[in-house]
Amino acid sequence: MEAAEAKEKRGIMQPVPVSDALRRFAGGAPEISRVGAIKFIWAHIRANGLQNPANKREINCDEKLKSLFAGRDKVGMMEKTCIKVHFYGSEDAAVLHIKD
Repeated sequence: MEAAEAKEKRGIMQPVPVSDALRRFAGGAPEISRVGAIKFIWAHIRANGLQNPANKREINCDEKLKSLFAGRDKVGMMEKTCIKVHFYGSEDAAVLHIKD
């Protein structure tokens, strides 16, 4: 195996098919890794000043974020895991029957 050979991406680094809502949020990419999705979300939060200045662990959702967080006005920093329903293959996505 050559040192320059790229390692196979696995787990949360592996791009997987995503919902239409997450695809639109991420600029049309049909497959995104979970890490990549979090990076897109944080870039959006920072660019639009959506972090609550009084409580930095709280994110104020704009319309674009509401499309990912089930219409919620605010989410906690650690609640970003609720985006798992946007990744196909997730048990939660199958249960919730996400409509885009």
